[in-house]
Amino acid sequence: MFTLKKQLKFFYNICILTSFGFLIEIIFKLISHQNIFDISSFRILLSLVFINTIISYIEMFLSEKICKIINILVIFILTFYSFLQVGFHNFIGVYMSFNVTSQAKAVTGYILDFFKSFYWYYYLLLLPFLLLIIYYKLIDKNIIKLNVNLTFDRLKTSVICILLLLVLGFSYQLTICLNVFQNKLQTISNQELFKNISNPTLAIKQFGTTVYGILDIKSLFMNNEIEISTSNNEVQAHNVDSENDKKWLELIENEENFTYNYLNEYFINNSKTLKNSYTGSLEDKNLIVIMMESVNDIFINEELYPNFYRLLSNGYYFKNNYSPRNSCATGNNELSGMIGLYPIYYKCTANVYRNNLYPESIFNLFKEKGYKTSSMHDYSDKYYQRREIHKNVGSDKYYDADDLKLQYNTKDEEWASDEDFMKQVVKILNNYKNNERFLTWLTTVTSHQPYGESLYGDKYLYLFADSKYDEYDIKLKRYMSKLKVLDNGLGILLEGLEKQGKLDNTVIVLYGDHYPYGLANSILQKALPYDISEKYENERVPFVIWSNDIEATTYEQYTSYVNLLPTIANLFNLDYDSRYYVGSDLFSSEYQNLVVYTDGSWKNNICFYDASTSDIIYYTSKEYSTEEIIEINKDIGYKIKYSDLAIQHDYFNYLYQKLYEK
Repeated sequence: MFTLKKQLKFFYNICILTSFGFLIEIIFKLISHQNIFDISSFRILLSLVFINTIISYIEMFLSEKICKIINILVIFILTFYSFLQVGFHNFIGVYMSFNVTSQAKAVTGYILDFFKSFYWYYYLLLLPFLLLIIYYKLIDKNIIKLNVNLTFDRLKTSVICILLLLVLGFSYQLTICLNVFQNKLQTISNQELFKNISNPTLAIKQFGTTVYGILDIKSLFMNNEIEISTSNNEVQAHNVDSENDKKWLELIENEENFTYNYLNEYFINNSKTLKNSYTGSLEDKNLIVIMMESVNDIFINEELYPNFYRLLSNGYYFKNNYSPRNSCATGNNELSGMIGLYPIYYKCTANVYRNNLYPESIFNLFKEKGYKTSSMHDYSDKYYQRREIHKNVGSDKYYDADDLKLQYNTKDEEWASDEDFMKQVVKILNNYKNNERFLTWLTTVTSHQPYGESLYGDKYLYLFADSKYDEYDIKLKRYMSKLKVLDNGLGILLEGLEKQGKLDNTVIVLYGDHYPYGLANSILQKALPYDISEKYENERVPFVIWSNDIEATTYEQYTSYVNLLPTIANLFNLDYDSRYYVGSDLFSSEYQNLVVYTDGSWKNNICFYDASTSDIIYYTSKEYSTEEIIEINKDIGYKIKYSDLAIQHDYFNYLYQKLYEK
């Protein structure tokens, strides 16, 4: 039997846990610059009452002392988790997920830099936990002093608890399902987001850190695949114009796997890119793609980095290129450049799906045209399983730092030298005869954080002794010193190709994997010529296509790594089907001029749309109608969703087996 005091304690504990838990969520929203006066705050409050009702019911069977310990522990866990989340987002640009263990490596390897990156107001998240301790110490003992023997039936008490949970659960479900509680501009509905936390930024905004954490843990043990509904896609007749398309249509008619057919119908209806004046302009040349570690537009400096500047100023330069961060920015953005699909935001896609095969990848397209392919990186497989990934993406031969006999220190995170890396690259490329065409993909490493004292961080510090660099933070100077190593490496590559007689017949493509997120915006701003205070503007990185026989041109298109493959495929006149990619040829008249960020936000020359708040910042007098914004978001949502599904189900491996293999 339960005493009246136990009954009151039940509701009392619900109030205590909910009050302090909700205070944590509100402080988190304020720190994250989210609106606290919207429906998401009410939804978060409902979820906390629901969760705390369950906890408080269990506590009815326990002593008062143990209840207090549990409450303190619960609030501590919520505080610590929220504290880590805001720190992760500030440090590496994404929210933490239990699905990505490499995120922990990205922080634990630089633990001091991680905590130094915290703003003072992040520590306000500790306030609710400290207040609870004070509350229990000074106030709680005077709240309830009931010693009456009035008792209640345990069964009735349990029924009351169940009824309360049903009301709360039903009310919470309504806030997720009803359109009145849904932001119609979102690229993904709250209902779908609750079932699959494919967008952590939106999930935390709509559900709070507590529910997000629960859903994230759930996804570790339960299938977290994207929900798909009945497809109403009718295959467009104009997209079936070849024998292969007829086989694809026949496959759709006979395929019994609903998910594969869902993907079949989307990709066969995808837009076909027409040829244009750039088609084949670089045909039959060699190709070297260089993904540059932690390189942003600071690298555009003729005085300090003449080799990169030579390539940029004499090639095609896309000034509005971005590399949006995700859970594993380097590995995922490398993979995305190779396959023309968006990586799965909340997973380390390259590692998790490393056994996938991508017949439509950049390597396989070039091999179909008789090219020899290879890929190289001057580090180990500590973070990304490149030896497997690159093989399955189509690289004939992958070389890591050990294969290249490069020195590096894994324990102290002292990276290898990009200068030494390029020397080895030149030696390997020398093995190709002048009549052998090749594609090689290079991923550099020296400019990676940390930016404290290090061999390459200090090597070129003397370059910044001039008074014009006095305002630069020492970390910024060390980062720029590391960039000098990369630029020297580019010089070694160019000189080596020229000596081998290959430079005139080689195209070099360069892009940054992400900005140097080990440095705060306030530090980076000192060396950048434009304002990066606007959300995601710090993710702008260089994208250059160089060949000695092209006319130097600066392009205004907004773009990202997802468009790299289709653009190259068009320039080299490769036999490719543009429908297999969510990226597009940048030179196509059908190109949709915008860059998409990982949370579904986007930007073009007209405006910036913030998916987490649905705010729109316009840059011109032209404005979109609500219907136009919804249509753009719908298209973006489809591209992200179908990219995720295609990767999760190894779709293109399936498709090629069905269409091409006899």
